[in-house]
Amino acid sequence: MKKYKLDREEQELLESVEKGEWVSVDNLQEEIERHRKIAKNTLKKDKRINIRLSSYDLEALKTRAVELGIPYQTLVSSILHQYASGRLVPVNNEN
Repeated sequence: MKKYKLDREEQELLESVEKGEWVSVDNLQEEIERHRKIAKNTLKKDKRINIRLSSYDLEALKTRAVELGIPYQTLVSSILHQYASGRLVPVNNEN
């Protein structure tokens, strides 16, 4: 069997699987189809916007996108989607 060099995240996943922490889904095909529809609706980009950002913020977004391994436009779109769907909320800094 071939030996592969795993990074930390891959090693954690492998250990989790080997410990039996993962369970099969009873209705696998239904779940796959459900998630396929969710992805299709989420990823459908049918509108274009223009936005002005500071150079600092744009560079910070591009840096984070590189760290995540995705295009920066995808990161911006994801952040906006999460906020619009209520999964990303602003932090209240008032004390």
